[in-house]
Amino acid sequence: MSSLQPINAQCICENLLHDVKRYNIQQDILRSENVVIDRLLKHTVELRDAYVEIYKKLHEHPPALQVFLGLVLSTAAFWNPEKMKEARTAARDLANVNQRIARKATELGTLLEQRSYLHNTSGFSSDTHHSICEVIASAAQDNYLFKFYVEHELSILNRQFDLKYWPSLNEFVLALALDAEKAVLVATDPLTAASTVATRPSLADFFKVLFVAIEENSAESYGQLPRGFTLTDRTLASLANCALDLEPDGNTPCK
Repeated sequence: MSSLQPINAQCICENLLHDVKRYNIQQDILRSENVVIDRLLKHTVELRDAYVEIYKKLHEHPPALQVFLGLVLSTAAFWNPEKMKEARTAARDLANVNQRIARKATELGTLLEQRSYLHNTSGFSSDTHHSICEVIASAAQDNYLFKFYVEHELSILNRQFDLKYWPSLNEFVLALALDAEKAVLVATDPLTAASTVATRPSLADFFKVLFVAIEENSAESYGQLPRGFTLTDRTLASLANCALDLEPDGNTPCK
């Protein structure tokens, strides 16, 4: 390897980062990725060897170099330790909300059953909804698609089949309670799953997300990264430390 290759590899990678930042600024998008770009650009010395390895393994597979750098940016911007802490908090909040829904829906179902009993036995009526079809029609009054396509058909069904063919209001609400009570939290995408699989957050979560992102963008998954693409632990550690700003500042980047 000639003495110029490390410099060329670094300049090429950093120029790509400058291009991404320039585009983001022009489009007024992805400011969090620009923060990561600035971190990488200030860590010139620490990343020199990393850029050489990345360039060596990807430059013959355009646009793999741009794709990989983009994965580093997005992982550091959206799956950094702080974001993953927020994701775990959101998961706990969702679990708590489901349990609250289960409790309150159970209470509401009991009240609806009690109201139905009083309607039938007390000699009084409160002129409230008594069928699920009425509730659906009332809730959808501002939904023009419902009114245009569904309301007439639902009205026909409601007239054709009396109350014994439909769930009662309390049965409907209790079904919501049971659904919420049995709910199992599932990550909606592989990156969220990778970042929150561990009980406690750590820097390892960042690498888990990056590895999943690489896998999803590899040739095996019809992506643009070459088949079997891997990096040394040293390069991965340098990228993580610099992208997350865990190391001292470097020197001035190439222009």
